[in-house]
Amino acid sequence: MSEERLEIAIADLDVRSAYSLMTTCLIPRPIAWVSSLAASGVDNLAPHSFTTVAGIDPLTVCFVSIGTKDTLRNVRETGEFVLNIGTERQARVMNDCATDFDGQVSEFDAAGLEREPSLSVRPPRVAGAPISMECRAAGEHVIAGSVMVFGQVLRIGIARACLAADGRPDPRLVAPLARLGRNQWATLGEVFALDRIKAADWDGGERSPEPGLA
Repeated sequence: MSEERLEIAIADLDVRSAYSLMTTCLIPRPIAWVSSLAASGVDNLAPHSFTTVAGIDPLTVCFVSIGTKDTLRNVRETGEFVLNIGTERQARVMNDCATDFDGQVSEFDAAGLEREPSLSVRPPRVAGAPISMECRAAGEHVIAGSVMVFGQVLRIGIARACLAADGRPDPRLVAPLARLGRNQWATLGEVFALDRIKAADWDGGERSPEPGLA
């Protein structure tokens, strides 16, 4: 066994230690800034950094709730949520939305964030978010105390100022935030392009070039 690696058996760790380790290893992670609505009418806005695309037909996203938090309760009650993408300029208010407020407190109000009406679901969008995905709840997967929430994407609203010439978002204009471990966040950094190689071209000797700026 190489002495150049620290080998850790997860069975030897308690849950908190394993969580802290994983969040410093699996980086960077996109942040789902999820807005939801309780049955009582109170809206909620919270960042969830275990998130990704879960399917393409139908288009589906997912985020993980560690424990039963307001977002999960609201999605279970009303069956809808909006996955907003936060930006570098919104780091402070996104962090404010992670505060453990009482369920009757709206993070929109506490953090001083403007709402924008959604068009296909009831929970509001974050007005300043460059991208908002309106979702209908599409099931859950439970792993002990963690719940993966799936949402079918019904509509995507994109700020025109963030669009590239091909009509899709330019990542540098979106300027999304990502989560690392501890209390660390990250910005997008350098963006580069690499085309995939087809097997026939690989057999002909083609290999990936040095990355070029996108």
